Amino acid sequence: MGIAAERIDRLAALARAAVAEGREDRAREYVRLARRIAERNRLTLPRSFRRFTCDACDAYLRPGRNARVRLQDGHVVVRCDCGATARYPYD
Repeated sequence: MGIAAERIDRLAALARAAVAEGREDRAREYVRLARRIAERNRLTLPRSFRRFTCDACDAYLRPGRNARVRLQDGHVVVRCDCGATARYPYD
C-alpha cells in the first residue's frame, strides 16, 4: 500500500470521526481532500468510502442522520440531504 492509499484511509477515518462529533464541514473537507489525492495518484477509492460519501456535495453520509437508505428489488437506494440519489446493487 502506497503513501497515497494510506492517506486516503486516514482521511476516511477522520471524516467518519468528524461526522460523529457533528462537524459536517470538516468531514466534507476530508472527503474532498481524499478524492483529490485519489485523482492525482490515479487510485480508486475504497468501496466503503465511495458508498458513504455523496458525489454531489461531498458529505460523509450517516444513515438516519443525513442520508436515507432504502432497499428495493436488487439494489440499495441512498439519498443524501442535498437530494442526490445513488443506487448500488446487492453484493
